[in-house]
Amino acid sequence: MAESKASLSINGKEVAELPILKGTAGNDVIDIRTLGASGYFTYDPGFLATASCESSITFIDGGKGVLQHRGYPIANLAQDADYLEVCYILLNGTAPTKAEYEEFVNVITNHTLVHEKLVQFFQGFLPDAHPMAMLCGVVGALSSFYHDDLDITDPEQRMRSAHRLIAKLPTIAAMAYKYNVGQPFVYPRNDLTYAENFLHMMFSVPAEEYKVNPIAAKAMDRIFTLHADHEQNASTSTVRLAGSSGANPYACIAAGIASLWGPAHGGANEACLTMLEEIGDVSRVDEYVLKAKDKDDSFRLMGFGHRVYKNFDPRATVMRETCHEVLSELGIQDPLLDVAMALEKVALEDSYFIERKLYPNVDFYSGIILKALGIPSSMFTVIFAMSRTVGWISHWEEMLSQPGQKIGRPRQLYTGEVDKTFVPLSDK
Repeated sequence: MAESKASLSINGKEVAELPILKGTAGNDVIDIRTLGASGYFTYDPGFLATASCESSITFIDGGKGVLQHRGYPIANLAQDADYLEVCYILLNGTAPTKAEYEEFVNVITNHTLVHEKLVQFFQGFLPDAHPMAMLCGVVGALSSFYHDDLDITDPEQRMRSAHRLIAKLPTIAAMAYKYNVGQPFVYPRNDLTYAENFLHMMFSVPAEEYKVNPIAAKAMDRIFTLHADHEQNASTSTVRLAGSSGANPYACIAAGIASLWGPAHGGANEACLTMLEEIGDVSRVDEYVLKAKDKDDSFRLMGFGHRVYKNFDPRATVMRETCHEVLSELGIQDPLLDVAMALEKVALEDSYFIERKLYPNVDFYSGIILKALGIPSSMFTVIFAMSRTVGWISHWEEMLSQPGQKIGRPRQLYTGEVDKTFVPLSDK
């Protein structure tokens, strides 16, 4: 709601009066929608100071280390809710009653199986194809199985699509992994929780019984929860932009997956593991810390600090606890995990990191946990995409339910040539 107005003056002449919109939290927003009529656009590469939409899903205050989903602090959700409760909250706006939760779990559970024809899609990929390539292609192809249920103007059809995507992403992700390693696909089981089911589909084989470790399942559920949504990041904005054209939900989520695949976005925890492999041994940690401090050295510590959180990443606090719990309970001996713990100790005690607030972030800890659980680094971003699907589809649903939505159409600052004359080849 506009409570005041801002005046834009250029060379002493007022060219526009713009409403100032005030949300329930966060910065006030100057509404520039009418600015183009005055002959001006704003220039904001990377959209660092542009609010692209109105949303009530997730609130972030990076300066104070605040992350809330529908008003619930992330630490509260990570400690006291499971991932499907968080999914319900993101989709519906409030925490479920016991009956609502049980119904929601039942709906998701009964959507986990994929059409048998979809299994054949994987045969078109080379065995060493990256799992993200398979995930992106197969999720987009889901629309061909539900072509009679894709009316995006129908709220019931939109919600069914949301349920299908949340349910089927773990199945498709696990299939991508199994295809990579040359093992048969494992069907989902209705008697397992969401996290247990994913681990079961990843690691069970027909030759022997597989029992899901409860510590591993709890850690997996936490990773899902802590990656469920993060406001208007690159992939979420991609989903919204694709959705603004009227594209079907499966195409929109595939677009989000493609955006997340970029190393500057979803590949951070994989980059952390690559860094740990480069360091190689605990004895070299001090050497690499010095390299990180040297501004003339190209080496950078991955997984420390965050573009949004200027003090600390609230997700990292919970993830650190889970990380140490997993390493302690599972008793895993791995030189790279020893390197990670030594690096964490330095970052939490060294004044250089403390003064610059370069604390370990969620990607640092999630990468360590996933490695400890036996998940290959090529699957890290796939798991991120699984987790974030509920956030993407919640934003897509919110956007379509708001009146007056228009197709996204950013403008530009044109710097090319103009008014050139084309000469046909026959005249040369």
